[in-house]
Amino acid sequence: MTELAGIIRDEINLQGVVSFARFMELALYHPRLGYYEQEQGRVGRAGDFYTSVSTGPLFGELLAFQFGEWLESLPAGTGPLCLVEAGAHDARLAADLLPALQRQRPKLFARIQYVILEPSAERRAWQADRLKTFADRVRWADSPRTLHSAPIHGVIFSNELLDAFPVRRHGWDAAGKAWFEWGVGWQAGQFVWAKIPNSAPPNRRPELEAVLPDGYVIEHSPAAAAWWRDAADALHSGRLLAIDYGFTTEEQWSPARPHGTLRAYARHQVSDHLLANPGEQDLTAHVNFSAIQAVGESAGLNSEAFTTQPRFLTQILARTQTAPAFGDWNAARTRQFQTLTHPEHLGRAFRVLIQQRPPGRGASGKA
Repeated sequence: MTELAGIIRDEINLQGVVSFARFMELALYHPRLGYYEQEQGRVGRAGDFYTSVSTGPLFGELLAFQFGEWLESLPAGTGPLCLVEAGAHDARLAADLLPALQRQRPKLFARIQYVILEPSAERRAWQADRLKTFADRVRWADSPRTLHSAPIHGVIFSNELLDAFPVRRHGWDAAGKAWFEWGVGWQAGQFVWAKIPNSAPPNRRPELEAVLPDGYVIEHSPAAAAWWRDAADALHSGRLLAIDYGFTTEEQWSPARPHGTLRAYARHQVSDHLLANPGEQDLTAHVNFSAIQAVGESAGLNSEAFTTQPRFLTQILARTQTAPAFGDWNAARTRQFQTLTHPEHLGRAFRVLIQQRPPGRGASGKA
């Protein structure tokens, strides 16, 4: 048994069955032993999965171009402009984005502060080392809530963050016509699923329950919704953006998807063995973008776009053609763009949500 598995087991023995959200939180984010506390070997060909960032610098260069346009559209006199990245991990995206923005828009770059939202001291150290060239431009904050004392003018963004927030798993008992929650227990030397009765998902759809198969599973993430609300409240003017795997509520509530979207990833293999090897495999669930969008709108944001990654990046690329500072198009960029947008690669499942707070409207959404 690993040290982390022993810690989770001891908590279960002390408290009884825990929610899967708690299990996932410890498996991914335990301060010393969690999956995301390990810097090496997680991303890329030799790791567990690919990301848009791991394809090469083009993804960051395209985002730099888009963010530059958005920042230049903010009125003068609003004070320092900020790019706020959440879920930076080892700062590869920032290391692609910052030099691209400096090259594309040097005058704008001189006004920009790059803020990384990072609660982990270990990950902050990795990030600071990779970004030492831009040490005068980068600062850190624990969470979007810590930004509320100095609201942000600029862009708050994340790439593949929301899908890694802990989720609660709910199951449907067709015979009993009742919902329950899947918790995690410890039995016979291993983690096991345990039912917590009378626990329905918050976006329950009674009109569908008659056709849901027995054992139908759906997830939701209170942590992701709370994070989005805090980020929206921190944004005084500008845009809030998420790029992630996800569905709308209508797509999520499909009887054709009876087992939910929660998956484990290790060595580029997808697994349903979600309770195995905590801390040694990634755990991820599709984002309910309808729920996230509603949270932003309730915080006063306007929903500007909900689109696919291929469409989002293609629209940016079209505008770079008249911008010499973006640089020459070459074979390497072509290969990267194809990987980012082709439906057999990273273009298949990624969605992009963009919400905006117009200048002159504070966190209350009022002028």
